[in-house]
Formats: sequence, structure tokens, C-alpha cells
Amino acid sequence: MKLKSSIPTPSSLYTALSLGIAALLPLSAFAQLPLQDGDKISIIGNGLADRMQHDGWVETVIQSQMADKKLSFRNLSFTGDTVTSRPRNKGFTSPEDYLKHCETDAIFVFFGYNESFGGDKQVGKFKSDLGSMIDKYKGIKFNGESAPRLVLFSPIAHEDHGTQLLPNGNSNNVNLALYTGAIKQVADEKGVGFVDLFSATQGLYSKADTPLTLNGIHLLPEGNRKLGEVIASALTGKEVKATATLEPLRQAVLDKNWHWHNRYRAVDGNDIWGGRSGLKFVNGQTNREVLEHELSMLDVTTANRDLKVWAVAQGKKYKVDDSNVPKPIEVISNVGGGSKSSSAAKEGNKDYLSGKEAISKMHMPEGFEVNLFADEKMFPEMANPVQMQVDAKGRLWAACWNTYPKWEPLKEMNDSLLILPDENRDGVADQAIEFARVHNPLGFEFWGGGVIVATQPDIIFLKDTDGDDKADLRIVLVQGIGSSDTHHAANNFVVGPDGALYWQSGIFLQNNFEHPWGPSLSSTASGMYRFDPRQHTITFHASNRPNPHGISFDRWGYQFANDGTGGRSYQVRPSGKGFKMFTLLKKEVRPAAADAIVSSSNFPDDLQQDFLVCNTIGYLGIKRYKLHRDGFTDGKKEYKPGEIWGTPTDSFFYSDDKNFRPTDAVFGEDGGLYIADWQNVIIGHMQHNIRDPYRDKKHGRIYRLICKDRPLQKPVAIAGQPVAALLDNLKHPVDGVRHRTRVELSARKSDEVIAALGEWVTQFNPKKAEDALPLLEALWLYQQNHVRNEELLATLLESPEQHARIAAATVKHFWGPADPTQGKMATQIVEVEKKLKIDVPAHLSGADAVAYKLGGEIFHRDAHCATCHQPDGKGMDPVYPPLAGSQWVTGDQERLAKLTLHGLWGKIEVKGKTYDPTKGVPPMTAFGSLLDDKETAAVLTYVRNSWGNKAAPVKAETVKKVRAATSDRSIFWKPEELLKAHPMK
Repeated sequence: MKLKSSIPTPSSLYTALSLGIAALLPLSAFAQLPLQDGDKISIIGNGLADRMQHDGWVETVIQSQMADKKLSFRNLSFTGDTVTSRPRNKGFTSPEDYLKHCETDAIFVFFGYNESFGGDKQVGKFKSDLGSMIDKYKGIKFNGESAPRLVLFSPIAHEDHGTQLLPNGNSNNVNLALYTGAIKQVADEKGVGFVDLFSATQGLYSKADTPLTLNGIHLLPEGNRKLGEVIASALTGKEVKATATLEPLRQAVLDKNWHWHNRYRAVDGNDIWGGRSGLKFVNGQTNREVLEHELSMLDVTTANRDLKVWAVAQGKKYKVDDSNVPKPIEVISNVGGGSKSSSAAKEGNKDYLSGKEAISKMHMPEGFEVNLFADEKMFPEMANPVQMQVDAKGRLWAACWNTYPKWEPLKEMNDSLLILPDENRDGVADQAIEFARVHNPLGFEFWGGGVIVATQPDIIFLKDTDGDDKADLRIVLVQGIGSSDTHHAANNFVVGPDGALYWQSGIFLQNNFEHPWGPSLSSTASGMYRFDPRQHTITFHASNRPNPHGISFDRWGYQFANDGTGGRSYQVRPSGKGFKMFTLLKKEVRPAAADAIVSSSNFPDDLQQDFLVCNTIGYLGIKRYKLHRDGFTDGKKEYKPGEIWGTPTDSFFYSDDKNFRPTDAVFGEDGGLYIADWQNVIIGHMQHNIRDPYRDKKHGRIYRLICKDRPLQKPVAIAGQPVAALLDNLKHPVDGVRHRTRVELSARKSDEVIAALGEWVTQFNPKKAEDALPLLEALWLYQQNHVRNEELLATLLESPEQHARIAAATVKHFWGPADPTQGKMATQIVEVEKKLKIDVPAHLSGADAVAYKLGGEIFHRDAHCATCHQPDGKGMDPVYPPLAGSQWVTGDQERLAKLTLHGLWGKIEVKGKTYDPTKGVPPMTAFGSLLDDKETAAVLTYVRNSWGNKAAPVKAETVKKVRAATSDRSIFWKPEELLKAHPMK
């Protein structure tokens, strides 16, 4: 019988499972779906089918039994899909067109799980929808010759893990059984194949010694191996066993699946078929032209790997030959002004300084010094570091995104997680250990004895089970993260003090997350998400747009976040039944890639708990802000304790090296601030072709900043320590030590942790303010382990330390209205663009009024004018000048058109105030390649007649004339150039 524990640990949950379980034969589909020689089989459906491609077992077992038939499989499933709802990003190819593209002969259909939550009230509609889909598909000759043959697969049963952390599946199984019956009825009525996976998996669960599913509904690799036996048995009419001898075939299948997955689930789709696909660069070449060709390349590489699958299935050796793959389309760089969207003034330098030479360009406060910790010269695999973390052994890790923004066919996929130990604590990495290769590792965090990593469109769990610092266990943890814009998909992973994993993702993204608690969460919302890896709940935590990056927690559990594009910073606080972002400070720079809280014994006392923001354009460095937690007055605005406001400090850290791009900052075990440098001449997505040859993939640095007059922080033993010692670490004053200790405890047995915790808390006096923090850490551990210690909660709600009281109130919020297990999880969050009410000024009419309305819509678009100059036209001092009352706006039309078409860069005076790029003011975007003459004229008409401005409308003919006269210009205007040609009047 299955071994069950009252509180399963992450380590047991993800343990590799035994291979000795007998398969069960379901109702046979053999007679109804005879697979024929050369059949091309497409798989459609939900997360059950989506996960199959990552384990490879289902196809492997089928191919092993039909080696002579040369079958081709293409997985077209998406987590969260239903028969009638298959949300995709704008421009994505339709399901039917993809079936045609695959020249489909047979379709494996996996629907019913997500629909089953409709219960008996919706089962009739489900049957009707499924029947209609079958009729529709039978009427289409996807292969060009004949109607497709279909087989319907029921959902699997919901497995009971025997824990209070997950639903037991009883109510789900009632519905799943009902929908299984409905699917069989439809199959009988339509004369198509049917396989009962529900009954089969119920039998498998009853015989398994350890869980076959991750969370009750998503199969682990061993579960998919057993399911492969079930499905192959159904299709062949005989019992099939999947043994270890099939591993070479499975590896061939996985290699083929990798190529197809990058074709069908191509990341960065916004540049292939979406809004940025039509951007034109050198010689009018577009992203679409280049990247759609890459999809055709992947069609060929996938087909080439079918040949290997067939050969290995027949016991033959085969070497894949990709010489028939079309060559990639050549892209000419526009760096240095090669097209209208490029400007040498905004870009970096093609000639890179070495990691050590770049130190001479850095500026820091007196008493600090910086040294090179790691770079591409020391470790060639160190390129494009995007996030860092420190493990329980005190070693710095870096996610290196070498293939940014995505892997290119026929080239090496060398994105990786690197371990960078510094055994002698001299501030220089001793070696670079490649823990794992992970495509697009935009975020990672330690948890449960392993690492949780983003690899769009999935989140995976990696673990080293034999101590060699190499990942040998790989589990798909979450599927369905939006990936149509890789640089702001799920990023900057952080496990909070509550034990949940937080990330942010931006606009253009279609997320769809299945979970065991109810219907999938389909979301296009930009902002922060929260995933509990013990309960497998997932919620939209708080809105933040357009492209949020950066999350941090301070010592009291206050949470902070940034919007990357806008550069805005927020505090995330409880609000209503959820959470909301509240402005934290007045933005000074943008774009912000990450943030951090100062907590280090090496740093001066007056810097502790300050807020750091990494900025990558204009001001190339880290801004520091003093956070006022005890209440603050800012003009007329009053902030209560816990309502935090940040005020800027003197310049903290920046570089004059134009290629310096600080993407992350973390405090190491030694107390030094480690700064990741993306080090790239190109930083923009829109200004250059995605395959511009100057998108650097070879440079990357990490620097260490320390206070040279203070000792380094002493190491604290964490990895492998007994629970009692780990609990004592929670008294440590440094946030990072306590965080790493909490993460280490996430891998321990909950029963042991909770038992020791009950004894540990007795040493503290809840009436003493100095004991509030360790007691709060105890409450967070109870929360992490989902044990509700109401007595401790009540005690902390009365703590003499007000920040402990506020933190306890947040825990109470999670245990009450924000509890995601109590039926409050949203199932659909659609971020609809707000309809702007644009009131046309009375002095405009006719065509001018129409233009004004169009201009208002353009002005407020994401990443356009309002992002910097603000919706009210007042700008944002001291970075973005105001448009309201500005002669630059209301004055000479040609001067205004010139700077709008080609951008502006340089010291400029507006309304008596100087805005200086040396102080962090980024260049104004050149909109000439983004807006046509009509649109440009409209937005200029809008700004010239809003917020009290009143000036003559700008006509499209004027813009056309200026565009033609300046067509050879490829760089930003300088203010003095424009004033010489068009003086202020």
C-alpha cells in the first residue's frame, strides 16, 4: 500500500520513483484506431498531454511497440486548454492551422480535466462541445487527403497524497468519473477511439508505494512511464512494459521534443508574430522575417530527429544529420545608427573593456572598494548574468542567459546555472561549476533541497541527489507561464518568509496555470504571482505593469517590488481580500532590473535596511534610498507606521562604462554586495533586430563591493546542520543568514521542524521588543509548514514591536481572506486596457479633434510617452522634463517633430530647470520607426493642447516633410543642434 505521512517533505515529494509497478490494461482502442505506416499523430489537450513531452515516456513506449510504422508525433497541447477555450497570445497560429501544418493523420485528444470542475451542471455542454469539435475536425483534411482518425483519452484520476496540504481528490474524482463517462459516450456516438485513463490510474495509484503525481493531478516521470504502458497497451491490444532498456529511445524522443517544443511553443512570440514582429531595421528587415524562418528551420531539425527515433526503436545506431536545414537569415547590425531606431548615443561601446579595466570607470562612496569576482575571461561560460542567489553553503550562484533573448537553431544552447565558490574568501571565484543547462533562466531560487528555475514556458525543480554539484533530478513543477516576451516573463524568483515563491511577469503574456484546487488560472495580467510549492496553490498577488522586475523582503517581512520599464518602486501590502502595490518612492531613473535590501555586517550601520535599485540605461548603477518605516510626512502626504516611504540618498554606485548593465545585486555570505553586470552594447528590445549580431553572448561580470574599513561578515553554518542549530540561526541579525536558514529548513521533515520549533520559542519573552524578531521568524516557519499556531499569532499581534504586529497581521491576512485554498482563487484574470476618456478641448474641432483623440490613445500606450512624462504631462523630476507649459512642446512644430522622430539626448533646460544625462536622464526614444506620419502628428497635437497647453495642431504633412528632410539622420538630436536651427521665441 502507499506510504503516507501526515506532512510530506519536499525531498520525499520529488524523490525518483520505483520502476516495479505492474501496468493495467484499460479499455482497448486498438480496433477503433489502427495506427498506419507513416502516420503523423498530433496530440491536443491540457496539462496531462503538455507534461508528456518533457518526460517522453508515452511516445517512447508506443514507438517501441510500433518500430516498423515510422510514426511521427507532434505535441500541440497547452496547459489549461479546454475544448472551447485555448487562449494564446495575439498572432499565434490557430489550433486548426497547426493541425494542417503537421499534416495530421491521427489526433490524440486529452480534454476533460479543466472542464470537470463544471460538475453535472456543465457535463451536457461539455459533451456537446466535444462532439462538435469532432464533427468539425472530421470535416477537415488536415493531411490534404483524408479526414483525421481520433482517439479520446479520459482525464486521469486525482491521486490522494494523504496530507492536509493537498485536496484528497474525492470531490474531483466524482466529477472526473462523470466526465470520463461523458467522453466515452461521445466516442461511441461519433465512432472514434476511447481510452479510459481514469480507471487505469486509479488502479495504478492503489498499487504504488510512493506518489505517481506531483500534486494529485500532474504526473511525475514515473507516473508518465506507467501511463505510457497504459496507452501503448490500449493502442496495441497487448500488455506492454516500459523497462530501462528503452532509455536510449527515450533520449532520442526527448531530443526531438526539444526541437519541436522550440518551434510550437516558441518563446519571444511577440517578435515572431506579435506586436514587435513588424519592426523594421537595416534594409527594412523585420523580426518576423528572421524568426519565422527559424521556425521553418526547426521543422526540419525535428523531422531529422524523427529518423533517429525510428532507427533507435529498431535497435539501430543513427547520427542526426542537419545539413539539410536552411541557413539562418543574415542580419546586418544597426548598432551605431544603422537604422532609425538605433542611436550611438544611447548604445554602449562595441569595444569592451576587460572586467578589471572597467573598475576604473566605477564610482562608489568613500570607504568602499570594488573588485572583480568573476568574468568571461576567467570563466567563458559566464555571460549575461540575469539573477544571483547564495546557497546554504555560502556559495554564489548565477543564472547565465547566454542565448538571450532565445536559443537559435543549429547553435549550442548554453544557458546555465553556475555555482561560483570562493573557498578562500578572497572575493574572487575559484571555479565555475555548471549545475545545469536551462533555457531562458530568468529567475531561480533555492527550495526543498534543490532549485526552482524558470525555463519558459515552464518552471522546473532541479536537484543534485548524489553531491556532485550537478542536477540529476529534473521535475516540471509549474507549466503555463507566458513566454511571448522573454525579457519580462516570470523573473527574479524569491521565496518569501511565508515559504511561497514569488515572481513578476509583464504585459503581452498569456499565463494559464493548472492546479489541484480548481479550474486553471488563466491570466493576462501584468504583476506579481505567488506559488506555494507545498500546497500547489497559485494566485495573482498584485498588479504591476508594464514590465515588472525585482522583488525583495526586509527583516520585518515588508515586501517591495519594481516595475522594470517605468522604474517605479512599490511596497506590497494587504488590501481587501488580497494585496496591492503602493508607491514607495519618487522615481529617479529607469529601467530598473532588480532591487535589494541592505543587510550586512560589513556595511555601515546607517545603511542597514536601505533599499537598492539596479538601473541599466542612463544612470548605469545602483540607487540607494532610506526607507521610513515608522511613519513619515512627505508634503501633504502622511504615512503611518508600516506604510513605507523612501527618500533618495547621495549617489551610491555607478559606472561610466556604457556597457555596464547591473541586472542584480545580492549580499554574499561575506557581507559584500555582489553586482551582476550584463555587460552589453545593446540593451533595448525594440531598437534592434532580435538577431542583431551585436547582441553580445560572450561577456558577463560579477563584482563585489565591500566596506574596506569593516571586517567581512563571518560565515554561518547552514547546509546539513541539525534542526536545533538552524533554529538558532534565526536569531542572527543579517537577513540573508535567516533567509538561507529558512530555505534549508524547507528541505527538512515538517514534523521534526514543528516539534523542535515548539520548544525553541519558549526561550523568548513576547513582552520584550528585542525578542519580537525571533518570535516572528517562528510564526513564519509555522506558516511555511502550514501549521496554524493561533496562540503565537495572537501573541505577536500584541507585541511591543509595532513592525512585528504588522507582520503578524499579514500572516493573519494569509490565514483568513487571502487564503488561496478556501475557494477564493481566481480562474480568469483578463487585463483589459483601460478605456481612456479623452475630452477634446473646446478650441479643437473636426479633423483636429479626431487627431487629438488618436494622439491621446498613443500617448498613454505602454512604453510610449506617458511612461516617462506621466499621464498628467508633469514629467518626473529630476529625470523626465514636463510637457505641460514647455516651450519645447508648444513652440516650433518642426523642432518638435524632429526630436519626436529621431529622439533627444543631452543637457536640456525646461521651465528653468536643467535635465542632465550625466545625472541619470536616459535618452528620449526615437519614435520615427514606431509611429507613422498621421500617428506622430496626432500625438504632437495632443501634447500641444493638453494640461493647459494651447498651440496649433500638427498636420501629418508637416511630419512627412520633416521626416523626408531628415531621412539620413540615424542618431539622436542634441538640444543645442535643435536650438541653433530653431531658436526659442
